[in-house]
Formats: sequence, C-alpha cells, structure tokens
Amino acid sequence: MKVSHIKVNEEGLNRFFGPLEARIMRIIWESGELSIKEVQRILNEESPISFNAVMTVMNRLAEKGHLAKRARGRSTYFRAVQTKEQFLAEQTRAVTLGLIEEFGDLVVNHMIEALEQADPASIRKLEQKLLELKKQE
Repeated sequence: MKVSHIKVNEEGLNRFFGPLEARIMRIIWESGELSIKEVQRILNEESPISFNAVMTVMNRLAEKGHLAKRARGRSTYFRAVQTKEQFLAEQTRAVTLGLIEEFGDLVVNHMIEALEQADPASIRKLEQKLLELKKQE
C-alpha cells in the first residue's frame, strides 16, 4: 500500500503519517494487536486524548490499508498489516523509484553525493550491485 503524500520537511514516520497516525502505528508495531481502548490508554500516558479521536484515526488507518481489524466480543482489535520494516522498505522503494523515474540523472547524482555519509556496508553492497550490472552489459 503506497502512501499518497510524503512530507519532505518531517522526520521518521511523520513523513508518511500525520502525528497521531504515526504514534498509533508505533504503538501497534511495538505491541501487536490492540483494542482502541488499549491504544488510548497508552496515548494517555503521554497526553490526554479522547476515545473518539483514537477510534477515528485507527479506523482511517484501517481504511487506508495500514491496519486490519477484527471484532472480538464487544471490542474491535487492530493489528498492523505490515511490519514497520516492511512498511519502510515499501515506502522508501516507491519514493526512490518515483524520483528516479521523474528526475533521473539529477537524483542519481544526489545519491552519489550522499554516499559520503553512507555506511561502509551499504557502499560495499552498491559496489557489488554495480559489478553485477556491468557483467550483464
């Protein structure tokens, strides 16, 4: 599931979600399947928030495909559709491919410049991939 808007001036999950959505997703990813009331209780430890606000946002996250819900007795429980790692991998891949498709050489040049800040293991992985691509030519 692709996120429709990416906020470049935000950090972390707030690039993909609103602030409350991001907090709820973190809680679900850390805790597993939870009810609205359980999520509200956790959020209330940081600052007071209404049950209705939490319910609305969790239902919207389910509508967007990020959470799955199921009824158990009189409560509805929510769980993440993807792990945090799967979500981030999918989103960063979509962003990267979209930027390369739209802006091509400019994006590649910026990525090359950014290698100075990359970790050595990532650089070795890139070197290996470049060698593989050269062999295919």
